[in-house]
Amino acid sequence: MVTQVSIVAALLAALVTAGCSNPPLSLSNIQVGRSLNPDRSIASITTLFKPSETIYVSVQTRQAGSGTVGVKWMFGSQVIDEPTKTVKYDGPASTDFHLRNSGAFPPGDYSVEIFIDGQMVGKRVFKVDDIR
Repeated sequence: MVTQVSIVAALLAALVTAGCSNPPLSLSNIQVGRSLNPDRSIASITTLFKPSETIYVSVQTRQAGSGTVGVKWMFGSQVIDEPTKTVKYDGPASTDFHLRNSGAFPPGDYSVEIFIDGQMVGKRVFKVDDIR
């Protein structure tokens, strides 16, 4: 027999659990560039890089939430790297990733695909060239 006390306890437990869960992350913007600001947004936005430069991407999300943010760095159709970060934010935030080459990047067309919880949510293209 179910008592009123057990029903109330079950409802309270459900409310506490629902209040503790975080909504999923939602993409607001993708920035690519040469350096980061302290808030992990891009300080120097560009889509043209020298072979020796580090390339940064900032994945900006709209509101509080938690989840996994990932990127897929590509050189043409070749996958270079696929890092992920598990994050939990109390409001709008930026998650940063970078790509470095100990030698130099070959000139050509590159891209970075953005994933939130395994779903592709955007892409940015950029170029590496011998800029004089």
